[in-house]
Amino acid sequence: MHNQLKPNKRATGRLTNSPTLDLTQDYHSFANTEQVQVTHVSLDLVVDFDVQCLSGYATLSLKYLQHNVTELWLDSRDLTVLSVTTVNGEPLDYVFSEVSSILGQKLCINLLKLDCEKVCIHYQTSPAAQGLQWLMPEQTAGKHLPYLFSQSQPINARSWIPLQDTPKARITFDAKVQVPKGLRAVMSAMNTPETPLDGVFYFEMELPIPTHLMALAVGDIAFKAVGPRCGVYAEPNMLSAAAAEFEDTEYMLEVAESLLGPYAWDRYDMLILPPSFPFGGMENPRLAFLTPTLIAGDKSLVSTVAHELAHSWTGNLVSNATWRDLWLNEGFTTYFTNRIVEAVYGKEQAELEWVLEFGRLKEEVVSLSKDKQTLPSNVQLDDPNLAFNRFTYDKASMFVHDLERRLGRVEFDKFLFNYVKHFAFQAITTEVFVEYAQQTLVQLHPDKITETELLTWVYGVGLPKDYCAPTSSSLDKVDDALAHFLQGTAATHLIVKGWRVHHWQYFLTQLPEVISQVQLMDLDDTFHFTQSTNTEIACDWFRVAIRNHYDPVLPSLSAFLTHIGRGKFVRPLYAELQIAGYHKELADIYAKARATYHPSIQVQLDKALNIKTE
Repeated sequence: MHNQLKPNKRATGRLTNSPTLDLTQDYHSFANTEQVQVTHVSLDLVVDFDVQCLSGYATLSLKYLQHNVTELWLDSRDLTVLSVTTVNGEPLDYVFSEVSSILGQKLCINLLKLDCEKVCIHYQTSPAAQGLQWLMPEQTAGKHLPYLFSQSQPINARSWIPLQDTPKARITFDAKVQVPKGLRAVMSAMNTPETPLDGVFYFEMELPIPTHLMALAVGDIAFKAVGPRCGVYAEPNMLSAAAAEFEDTEYMLEVAESLLGPYAWDRYDMLILPPSFPFGGMENPRLAFLTPTLIAGDKSLVSTVAHELAHSWTGNLVSNATWRDLWLNEGFTTYFTNRIVEAVYGKEQAELEWVLEFGRLKEEVVSLSKDKQTLPSNVQLDDPNLAFNRFTYDKASMFVHDLERRLGRVEFDKFLFNYVKHFAFQAITTEVFVEYAQQTLVQLHPDKITETELLTWVYGVGLPKDYCAPTSSSLDKVDDALAHFLQGTAATHLIVKGWRVHHWQYFLTQLPEVISQVQLMDLDDTFHFTQSTNTEIACDWFRVAIRNHYDPVLPSLSAFLTHIGRGKFVRPLYAELQIAGYHKELADIYAKARATYHPSIQVQLDKALNIKTE
């Protein structure tokens, strides 16, 4: 058996150290993928809202990569395994071992005899499964029916399916899902909106995907098409608003295809989830999951739709092999998002979003330790969720933008197209990318980029000294208004006509760390930031207000944090409350809000806020 990094048996939340790390190994999986790979998963599951669990069985098809393999190692977390058999029903011995608070448990199955082609695992999930959130009817928009949704990335698929939970080993899958009559089940597979709500749904994903793209949702879900290949699934009372907000998706898809080649996944549908969904979006193939906080009424936040769509090429086709290599998914996708936004909504909006992105990156550089400032996320011995920070996304995006600047758009587009085509349906490491870039970018364009410059971007800390930061002349008017305000001009006299959401975000993020109560009150009375229904503006304003102890925001802040569970918003707001010394207010808000958050966000916030739970 291959040399597996062994977790700390006492489940301390950190893996035991190793003097030299193998950069090709996925340290966040127990799976022995170098010996035997699961290639297909067949699911038969019953969704039980009363006890909040999935029960049934998973049949795993195996491909042997080495001879004399007698064990299959799978990832699991809080699963109850009832039996393990061959496809013919012959019992197989199994044991759970190596407990880790980060990784869960290794499920070790004795294959009984060589060349066992399939393994059938009967199991059920825990109500506390980190990859599933069960919502009571009152927690949904419709208030009448319960709701379930999954979030598998990065390593939570193992909490609802026993499998090799690593992006290194792609799988196809089919599924039979039984739900209460009247509810609809949807998955990251081909969905058919005409399917009757009689309690049984069938799915198939015939293209191989990483396990973090396994997705399931069940609830009062309706459908509306927004194009020949695109549609929106949502609770009925938000369906029309969502469809109107995302009506440009088909055009986005056509733009994306013109840059990176044909769309490989047949359909691009979107599921609008309840507000507790912890991310802006999740790129589950054929059914992207989206937060309802994107429905602003003016399409100002639809770049997240473009981002999840872009993942269809950079992330779903070409995937990171380990969570250290997350930047390969998110950096190219964030750049590609900007190109889609430019084509669909114009150069001004694309420039504004790029500048705001750079502003977030500068903020991250201040607070992030130097050893975390390389493109690869050095999280092999830590929780992979730590890789999902703005630095990983935005430094990598700046790198890709810089490649475009160096090569020129025409030549860079050729590189990007060939890169995706070359690695389609593969998972690659940072080092594989670097080797490919050396053979293409460096050899073909030695006058544009050198090997040293390439390696400095990838393995150097922070940003290269000669990096040219993005600018936008559209922000000159914001800088002018901000300067006048800080010099004493009343907010009512500021010239803000025609400002986009991005201008307001820039204005708020450029305010000084310390600002007077009189100035805060003037801004709030004039622009009504505390009552903003745009979640991006509200979050940026709340951060300014908390830092400066502007207490009138506290009731609205409490309502915001108990209604919205998106990690992008809740994590920084709780951090600001903690830093500003609002300890009682924080405790009161979190006590009310915690139960509404996705389990993965609960775990992260409990740790960050040092809150012990039973």
